[in-house]
Amino acid sequence: MDYFPIFMNLRGRRALVVGGGEVAARKLDLLLRTGAQVTVVAPRLCAEVQTLVDEQRLEYHRRGFHSLDVTAMTLVIAATDDGAVNRAVAAAAQYRDIPVNVVDAPADSSFIMPAIVDRSPVMVAVSTGGTSPVLARLLRARLEGWIPEAYGRLARFLGRMRGQVNERVNASHRRRFWEALIEGPVGEAVLSGRERRGEALLEQSLSATGSQGGTGEVYLVGAGPGDPELLTVRATRLMQQADVVLYDRLVSAAVMDKVRRDARRIPQGLVRDTL
Repeated sequence: MDYFPIFMNLRGRRALVVGGGEVAARKLDLLLRTGAQVTVVAPRLCAEVQTLVDEQRLEYHRRGFHSLDVTAMTLVIAATDDGAVNRAVAAAAQYRDIPVNVVDAPADSSFIMPAIVDRSPVMVAVSTGGTSPVLARLLRARLEGWIPEAYGRLARFLGRMRGQVNERVNASHRRRFWEALIEGPVGEAVLSGRERRGEALLEQSLSATGSQGGTGEVYLVGAGPGDPELLTVRATRLMQQADVVLYDRLVSAAVMDKVRRDARRIPQGLVRDTL
């Protein structure tokens, strides 16, 4: 893993964009969606950025970059067509340990911008570590077709219901409860726009479940010759849902990477002592 994936809360925080062209405009659109307080420094602006200035959606300084411009910023983006200016922006930000992205220059950046699928509050980010932005965009296009807009509605619904689920379902059984909820009739009702129906079905599930847990299940998954690409879809799903995974030394690390990260993993040689 070359980069640590992270989502940053910029609402109400200051962000600097150096540059006023079309590339800067695309970055500004994303930053403004987050609720950031954006400042632009550039001697000239394209029509799109000028419109944002006219609408008073950001602060604008019509001049060249100065190293003090990064002061008190939470995030900085260099988006000019001058490599020397971009490097100066990066140096000033990194000197103050401020995250900085230089467009199309991963080597000069402390973070890179992923391709984004926006189903707010659901966000999916795809990155190739700066090696192939075109591939990242192609993958994003595939994900956009697979993740309907309605998933944002489902996420908001689940957020509203979270409190009462936490009150009425034992902590040790919540994950499975949520999985059954999302993949069952409740999730289907909400995705199809019938939220009241979803609430009624949720209440039925809570009444039936209470704080009692269900019966555990055991599955035997064949890992094959060690190539994770050869795992069946069902095998992968079960590995990602399991609470405890028993495995032997013949199972490859690549296959074990498919296991849910917070699942308990027990090597076969330790099974007898553990159980």
